[in-house]
Amino acid sequence: MQAYSLSALYNPMKINRFFAYSHLCSWKNACLFLLILACTTLQGVQAKSYGDIEQERIDQVFPGGISVSEAQGEFKVRTLSSGDEVLGYVFQSLDVIDIPAYSGKPINMQVILDTDGVIRDAYVLEHHEPILLIGIPEAKLHAFNAKYQGIKVSQRVVVGRSGDPDAVTVDAVTGATVTVMVVNEVVMRAAHEVAVSLGLIESDAGLAQKPATVREDVYQPADWAQLTGNGAIRRLHLTRGQVDEAFKGTEAEGVEAASPEQVDDTFIDLYTAHLNAPTIGRNLLGDNQYRFLMEELKPGEQAIAVLGSGDYSYKGSGYVRGGIFDRVQLRQFGDSISFRDMDHQRLSDVYAVGMPEFDEMSIFIIRAQSKFDPGSPWSLELLVRRQTGPTSGMFSSFELGYQMPEEYLERPLPTAAELAAIDEANRPLWLNIWYQKTFQIGVIGVALLLLTVILFLQDKFTKRPHFLHWLRRGYLIFTVVFIGWYALGQLSVVNVLTFVHALVQEFRWELFLTDPIIFILWTFTAASILLWGRGVFCGWLCPFGALQELINEAARKLKIPQYELPFAVHERLWAIKYIILLLLFGISLESLATAERFAEVEPFKTAITLKFDRQWWFVLYAVILLVINIFTRKVYCRYVCPLGAALAIPTKLRLFDWLKRRKECGSPCQLCAKECEIQAIHPDGHINANECHYCLDCQMTYHNDDKCPPLILKQKKRSKKAPVSAELIPVVQVVAPARVL
Repeated sequence: MQAYSLSALYNPMKINRFFAYSHLCSWKNACLFLLILACTTLQGVQAKSYGDIEQERIDQVFPGGISVSEAQGEFKVRTLSSGDEVLGYVFQSLDVIDIPAYSGKPINMQVILDTDGVIRDAYVLEHHEPILLIGIPEAKLHAFNAKYQGIKVSQRVVVGRSGDPDAVTVDAVTGATVTVMVVNEVVMRAAHEVAVSLGLIESDAGLAQKPATVREDVYQPADWAQLTGNGAIRRLHLTRGQVDEAFKGTEAEGVEAASPEQVDDTFIDLYTAHLNAPTIGRNLLGDNQYRFLMEELKPGEQAIAVLGSGDYSYKGSGYVRGGIFDRVQLRQFGDSISFRDMDHQRLSDVYAVGMPEFDEMSIFIIRAQSKFDPGSPWSLELLVRRQTGPTSGMFSSFELGYQMPEEYLERPLPTAAELAAIDEANRPLWLNIWYQKTFQIGVIGVALLLLTVILFLQDKFTKRPHFLHWLRRGYLIFTVVFIGWYALGQLSVVNVLTFVHALVQEFRWELFLTDPIIFILWTFTAASILLWGRGVFCGWLCPFGALQELINEAARKLKIPQYELPFAVHERLWAIKYIILLLLFGISLESLATAERFAEVEPFKTAITLKFDRQWWFVLYAVILLVINIFTRKVYCRYVCPLGAALAIPTKLRLFDWLKRRKECGSPCQLCAKECEIQAIHPDGHINANECHYCLDCQMTYHNDDKCPPLILKQKKRSKKAPVSAELIPVVQVVAPARVL
């Protein structure tokens, strides 16, 4: 999964604090002005022409002399043909669906389908994914797309594991899981929509459930009025005027047209009923005739009654033995079922009380191979033909819809596995991602709970410095290995930039939830800034920061000399990271993609997300920062990191000051200031919350009776020993862990 997620940015409280603080100083007001300016400059992705690559992909699938039509229809589909033969269809996904990807902008793909509804090619034409712009080679994305060749659009495709045994599974691209999951949804949803619109496949309506069975144990006496009243018998009544209206604007207009006096005359009065249900069949046919019919039917076969009167015959005078009835057919799920003479029985006796007289009555048998579902809607289509020439004519179709009453049906209950598969298929993309990462979410949830306990009970923990030192080292190792390298939970300044752009474009909740790890970390970070300041993230949860600290800790154990800048120089270098943040924000107003490239000033993607597996110059940059860190702790975090600068801005709005100080801190005692390994304590003794990484070392000294000079002095006084010289404190403060350059 990518480390740079727009979803992780969303926290309204954090943004409100940013705006409030931006009024406190003039250079931050400039940020607010640039944000307002961004509202007028940002544009979204739209389907468009991409030059030769579109035709090249078509030629690869259908080589040699293929003609491409103009875009047609709602989805702007172009037809691919060779002469008069249609070979397939091509379209751009952005003309069908608009699903935001990791960057907050949609991925646009060209998809080629053949006439059987099979995907022949899926190719990314445009994307704005940061991890693919600089990081993971695009060749891996195209290799992933190639896996869709040969997949039918009616199939279900899942990235990674799935509880649906019938689903097609494809492996994700390491480091870009969210992106390829979006690609999967784009390809399959867009292809399915287009295939349905072209009639290549039928809609999924009615296909998710198992076929129902007719209940043989349900019977109630009923007359004609009752059977028509509850929908067991359905009617289609057509007048001659209605039929004439159906042929208007065609070559058959005026052919056999009714006179003004005849427009209201009955053209056909057509009824149909499903006879397998005892309440319908026995009341219509009588007990004996119904029993004979049911004994004649083979397993899986169904029988319907068709009754008609009027000027038009549903059988037709042209019907011959051995032929097909060309005026009626049955349709379910878009499949047509025609009837031959062997499927037909004349119906002479009908016993329902109150039944009108009919000119024609028939029983039609639906054979098992038709896979007819008695519990799903179906329609009886009546075809009316008008002669337009000696051998030519035109048809118009009229539908008589039918749905068997529910009380006559028994629907099988889905199994637990089927229910789970249905639930998974119906879940939104972001929720599926959360389900797939339940282990990572659970572990990080426990880790954040532990960190919360440490922070709330910091006074108790800091009184046990040895235990807290080892607990902190273990937590930093967890942050690097699990949060960083395994869960890819490295936050980035790219999140800040993309969120600002999302504010002025369409806001979508699912966009912020597509990466659960990043979302959870950002939520916790926002809350921790409100309570403790930026230091909780920078000191405990930033994988690259933790990696630096562990390396420097090992260097100190190996007695490698440490160097620090004079505080006056160090204090002025703090401004560098704020300048970098402003420059990146300004660049993003012109081009977010360009800003994402310049955001490579962060080594996070190289060292954490891609685990140093990328071009040598990126690796060299990250290694140089880590080598410098061997001699001076967290140089990158202190002076360069734009994410740290972004988090420091709202830190002024924190509600509490948890780090304790004494009146002697800074004057005369300088011990904590000398020991602070990132120089976040000023010479006057106060802690700069904008720079503090919340390591709690100063608090361990604060509670240490054997180390804190003011506490040592108090102990001396309580012990009633000789008066302690005022020179004691300067003697203690001489101890310094690093050399000053």
